[in-house]
Amino acid sequence: KIVHEELVHLLGDEAVPLGYADQPPTVIILCGLQGSGKTTTAGKLAWRIQKEGRKPLLCATDIYRPAAIEQLQQVGEQVEVPVFTMGENDPVAIARAAVSDPVIIDTAGRLHIDEEMMHEIEQIEGSFDEAETLLVIDALTGQDAVNVAEEFSRRVELDGLILTKLDGDARGGAALSARAVTGVPIKFVGVGEKMDALDLFHPDRMAQRILGMGDMLTLIEKAQQMVDVEEARQLQEKLLSAEFDLEDFRTHLNRIRGMGPLDQLMKMIPGAAKLPELSSADIDERELDIVDAIVNSMTKEERRRPDIMNASRKRRIARGSGTTVQDVNIVLKQYRELSKMMQAMTQGKNLQIGGLQLGKS
Repeated sequence: KIVHEELVHLLGDEAVPLGYADQPPTVIILCGLQGSGKTTTAGKLAWRIQKEGRKPLLCATDIYRPAAIEQLQQVGEQVEVPVFTMGENDPVAIARAAVSDPVIIDTAGRLHIDEEMMHEIEQIEGSFDEAETLLVIDALTGQDAVNVAEEFSRRVELDGLILTKLDGDARGGAALSARAVTGVPIKFVGVGEKMDALDLFHPDRMAQRILGMGDMLTLIEKAQQMVDVEEARQLQEKLLSAEFDLEDFRTHLNRIRGMGPLDQLMKMIPGAAKLPELSSADIDERELDIVDAIVNSMTKEERRRPDIMNASRKRRIARGSGTTVQDVNIVLKQYRELSKMMQAMTQGKNLQIGGLQLGKS
């Protein structure tokens, strides 16, 4: 949870919306490498702005890439937003002529960062007293995004980032890197091909995506409701000193039961669905009633020193709990396996338990 909170802080704490100029027009300049999704993002941004009740204008300044202007016109038709073009004139002149509020300028990209490209973007940005300059980054580029973000940040005054192609396998490491290098907020993320698939960036959601946490935070919140800080500290000390006894075992199980149905809790654990031992497990919570009854039938000494358990003690416990000696043996075996696992984890060892390979991570 601490790692998650730090990630949220690194990613910007809160969502940052699009900035509009105090004095019109609002000029939004999209820049980035070729293939990062600028033109499609321009359409998505126009669609979003239109939904806010404004009337945006798209401006085509990419005169280099074949059919780039036509592509923006097609995008404009999809979102029913006009597109301003001046053929293959000077891109800076085209940008200056596109006077509207707001106007989204789709600049030319390159296959790599080059001096000509950077100089042109500098000139376009310098043509306006106030402009919202957004760098569009392909999330699939991974750590290469650092170099791109660093160079653009050095040459133009970036106001924010837009991360595209997050609907694929990209985890979001590019977001963390680009945000750290530029120091500007990530404003939007592209999560699909449709024109409405541009979402406001939420740092907490991206942190969960990077960590692959699933519903882990919900699980943590449930645990915090059931276990106070002091109790958790005492349990940690017992685990580290290998003093985890049957009383702790029973208390721990009752705490878990208090968090809700076990089958639902299992689904909250990241990766649990991929483990056949867990995903296909038929969890019968009545078995926990048996465990509770058996431990309750033990003396305090037996709970604290399970190694003193002999055949006569087991028969007495079975009679007192309405179970069998076999049930008592199963509970003791489960306790020993859990103790063994806890000791291995605190010592940083790998361990094989119940068909699962447990690593120190």
